Amino acid sequence: MDLFYASVNVPDDSCCNNDSHSFKHVKITKRRVHFHEFMLDVHHRIFVYKQKHPRDDAIPIIAQQLAQEAQLLCFDEFQVTDVADAMILKRLFLLLLDWNVVVVATSNRSPDALYEGGINRSLFLPFIDMLKHTFDIISMEDSAKDYRLETRADGQSYFWSNKDVHGVNNSDNNMQAQLKEIFGGTASGTEAEAIRVPFGRTIQVARLNDRCAWFDFSELCYQPLGAADYISLCDRFQVLIMDQVPQLDANHLDEARRFVTLIDVCYESRTRLVLAAKVPLDELFVEFEVQVESSDGNEELFVSEKGGNSSSFATTMIRTKEGDQFEWSATGRSGVSLAQLSAANDLVFSFRRAASRLVEMGGKEWGRQ
Repeated sequence: MDLFYASVNVPDDSCCNNDSHSFKHVKITKRRVHFHEFMLDVHHRIFVYKQKHPRDDAIPIIAQQLAQEAQLLCFDEFQVTDVADAMILKRLFLLLLDWNVVVVATSNRSPDALYEGGINRSLFLPFIDMLKHTFDIISMEDSAKDYRLETRADGQSYFWSNKDVHGVNNSDNNMQAQLKEIFGGTASGTEAEAIRVPFGRTIQVARLNDRCAWFDFSELCYQPLGAADYISLCDRFQVLIMDQVPQLDANHLDEARRFVTLIDVCYESRTRLVLAAKVPLDELFVEFEVQVESSDGNEELFVSEKGGNSSSFATTMIRTKEGDQFEWSATGRSGVSLAQLSAANDLVFSFRRAASRLVEMGGKEWGRQ
């Protein structure tokens, strides 16, 4: 996407005549944006517009604004995981096409797999049909090579504590010393800084200096944070240190999903992410398989883990948004929704990409200069 975007030249208005042929050069406006950031921008525009016009339809106005700002929109990591985004996109894309905006997008999903298993997905299907009939769909699945894994991970961005057979930690002190060296000098003041997030929220950062912030995993991934929060942190800091990172499996669905989002945002912004974990990188993400079976009107969800230190068929728990705990085990669990199945399967897919990105982000040259 970066190569394509850079290759689209923007004509200079001063370039005009060529002897007998006169060409009117129209300046092409273009915008390249990660899809997370694009949707945050759209939601913010809706919010601002509704403040002044609470009863009016904001989408046509926003489509016009976007069309006036860029004739070429390049989306990286196009994905749909939220019912509100799904409904907005269906209308917004049709309106952008009416305004003759050219849209180029990369995605880890084929059009038919977008928002798969999502709530009220039937309302989103016309958008998928529109994509398939209006856009040129190019599959790159034949390219099985992951070039990110060829990166030499020599940037000292991933640490893990090595315990001996007696459970004694021999490397914790050394690891903390290395993190402190990366962190560098302390802030001029000792008070926490409140980082502003769109829509009036803030994130409290207790350990920081001019270029780096230091967090425990629980501070960023056990809290109800999302892409907007992580983007704000990456805008403020060149380096993020995260300590106490656990092995991530089906026991940590919500936390793992936030962690993957954080990795995506750091990757997009080229923010250096330094991790101190409890297991080696190749064991950080435990892949698992999820399937659902229906009988007598009840849905039963089955989970089996494969790989990593937690790869036994032990009981696994999933926590819903309402805070209820459901047991996932070899005997299944009645009453688990297809939406939860979709979210779990999406996370399995995201694990592989996140692990690959962490390898590339561990390179010595990674990060903003």
